[in-house]
Amino acid sequence: MHRVSTFVIVIAIAILVLSGGCAAPAPEPVVPEAAGGEADVTAIDQWSYDLGVIGAFSEVVELGAKRLALSAAVDPEYMARLRPEAERIAERHNVFLYHETDFLVTDLFPAALTEGKEVLLIYRDPVKAEYDAIKADRDALIADGRYADDPRADIARRFGRLLSYSEEEIERLIAP
Repeated sequence: MHRVSTFVIVIAIAILVLSGGCAAPAPEPVVPEAAGGEADVTAIDQWSYDLGVIGAFSEVVELGAKRLALSAAVDPEYMARLRPEAERIAERHNVFLYHETDFLVTDLFPAALTEGKEVLLIYRDPVKAEYDAIKADRDALIADGRYADDPRADIARRFGRLLSYSEEEIERLIAP
């Protein structure tokens, strides 16, 4: 009788998994070991960290301390799992998320940080329209062959202000 019940459980689990009942689970937390082979309870897994950052940024955007915030730049597969949880967090904080697959690369950040990666924009209205306008202006400058020197720096400054960075920090980030 024990073998029959075990067989039934294995079949039930297989059906659940194959039917998509366990689709896109959160990644297993990786708990590093401390000296002596015990689990390091002070460590935090990447999944929890990323959702914590999204939660914190959602709160500061909600409260108006920051106009636009960015999630970590992550690969598309990870983003597909992260986004539903991030949307629940954003809803709790009355902010919007935009899944950006073509990030506005400026001199604020090295292009390599977002190359092949995706980002969530965290914002309240009308910030997304301002972000889109900066992107459109940058694209027009590139198309005209004028995305250099002062116009390029101006795009970075506008984006930095939208991210609520101080003028000093913006200048530090875009300095050659």
